Amino acid sequence: MNHLTRASAAELADALGRKEVSSVEVVQAHLDQIAAVDHAVHSYLHVDAEGALATARAVDDARADGDSDLHVMAGVPIAVKDVMTTKGLPTTCGSKILQGWVPPYDSTVVAKIRAAGMPILGKTNLDEFAMGSSTEHSGYGPSHNPWDLDRIPGGSGGGSSSVLASFQAPLATGTDTGGSIRQPAAVTGTVGTKPTYGGVSRYGLVALASSLDQAGPCARTVLDTALLHAVMGGYDPKDSTSIHAPIPPVVRAAQRADVTGMRIGVVKQLTGAGYQAGVQQRFDEAVALLVDAGASVVEVDCPNFEYALAAYYLILPSEASSNLAKFDAMRYGIRVLPQGIDAPSAEQVMAATRDAGFGDEVKRRIILGTYALSSGYYDAYYGQAQKVRRLIAQDFERAFGVADVLVSPTAPTTAFRIGEKLDDPMAMYLNDVATIPANLAGLPGMSVPSGLAPEDGLPTGLQILAPAMADDRLYAVGATLERALVARWGGHLLAQAPVLPRKEA
Repeated sequence: MNHLTRASAAELADALGRKEVSSVEVVQAHLDQIAAVDHAVHSYLHVDAEGALATARAVDDARADGDSDLHVMAGVPIAVKDVMTTKGLPTTCGSKILQGWVPPYDSTVVAKIRAAGMPILGKTNLDEFAMGSSTEHSGYGPSHNPWDLDRIPGGSGGGSSSVLASFQAPLATGTDTGGSIRQPAAVTGTVGTKPTYGGVSRYGLVALASSLDQAGPCARTVLDTALLHAVMGGYDPKDSTSIHAPIPPVVRAAQRADVTGMRIGVVKQLTGAGYQAGVQQRFDEAVALLVDAGASVVEVDCPNFEYALAAYYLILPSEASSNLAKFDAMRYGIRVLPQGIDAPSAEQVMAATRDAGFGDEVKRRIILGTYALSSGYYDAYYGQAQKVRRLIAQDFERAFGVADVLVSPTAPTTAFRIGEKLDDPMAMYLNDVATIPANLAGLPGMSVPSGLAPEDGLPTGLQILAPAMADDRLYAVGATLERALVARWGGHLLAQAPVLPRKEA
C-alpha cells in the first residue's frame, strides 16, 4: 500500500472518483504508515482511526450508490493541526493546560473538511499555543524532521509539516501567525500557504494573536495545496474578520502554471547577508528558472521590513497575553491547587494552574505582552509597533506597484538541531524574519521547495508573496517553479528523503 501513501491528494481524489481504490483502503494505508513511523517522528498528538474509517466507509457507500453530490476531495484523508477545535476529538493546542479537553463544536475549517467527506486521521503536534519556530515548545515533546530526526521540522506547525514529509497524511491544515505554515514547509520540503487575512475563517481557531493568525493549507504539491485551499476558504458569518468575496481561482492557477509576463520582485531586505549560503544559492537558481519560464525580475526596496521582527514581537505578545487570560482554571482544562493552602482563593488556584499548565515560552510572551500593554508603556511599545506595521503595509503597496509578486528565501537557514537554540530565544525568533512582514500586512504567502542546500543536504524553501486576495498568483508562480524543478530532479524533492525506521506490527 506504499503507493497510496506516496500518491498526491489529487491522484488519490482521481483514483477514488474512478473507483480504482476505496477510501477505506486509502485511510488504512495511512493508518498503517502512522503505526510504522510516528514513533520516530511524533507528528500526531491524537490519532482517530475509528472516526477516519467510519467517514471513509460512508464515502465509499455513497459513491457505490451513485451519489453525484460527493465533493471532488471526498475520501481523501487529512490531518488537522491541534489548534483547531474538533467536536469529539481532543484539542490541546500543544499545551498541558488543555490536556484532555474535548470541544463541543467544530471550527469552521473542520466543519468544511467534514462536509467535503474528508476523513480526519488525527490532530498534529505544535508549539504550545503556536508560540515557536521549532515545535520544541510543545507540552507533549517535539516533532522531528523526517530528513534528519535530530533536527526540527519547523514551527509552530512542525506536526503538520512532518506528517506530510513522512507520508502519514497527504494533506494537513496549518495556522500562520508569523510564518508557522511557511517556515515548516521550507525545512521539510513541503508546500504551505498562508491565505489573505480573512480569506479562511478563524472561527474555532484557538487564538494566539487575533490580528495575525490565519489558517491555511499544507500539502506536498502546489496543486494539492490549492485543492485544500478551495475546501477551507470562503466567507464565514461567524468570523467578523472574514472577507465577503469569492475564493480566488487558486486551483485553476495551479493547473495552468503560467508566469508569462509576470514581474517577480526580489526583496532587497530578505536576501544576502544573514542567509545560509546554500539557501541563497537555491533561491537564486529558482528565480532563474522563473525567468526561463517567461517572468521578469526586478529588485524592490522595503526599508521598513528591517523593523518587522521587533514590531511583531511586541504586537504578538500583547495580543497573546490578552487572549490567554481566558485560561483561568475555572471553565475548561486542568485545575491545579496550590500546595500548603487549605482553602485557596480563585486567584491562587488560577496562578497555580497557569504556572503548571503553561510552558516557558508561553510564560515569556505573556510577561512581555503584559508589560507592553501596561500603563505608561502602551504608547512607547505597542502603539509604536502598530505605527511600524502601517509603514510595512506601505512598503508592500509601493512594491506591488512595480511587481506582481515578491519572492525571498522562506527561512534564513535549513533546519537546525533539536535543542540547539532553546537557550537563545532571539536566535529562534530570527527564523521568522522573512515571513513576519506578510502577517503584519495581512497578505497571502506561500513556501515551495527550492532544493537541498549543498552544505548539509537539507531542504530549502522559496517564499512567494502577493497582494490581498490575489492568492491565485502564489499558485501560478509556485506551480511553475515546482514543474521546472521536478523536471530537473526527475521527481518531487521528497523522493530524495531518507527512509525512516519502521516499527512493524
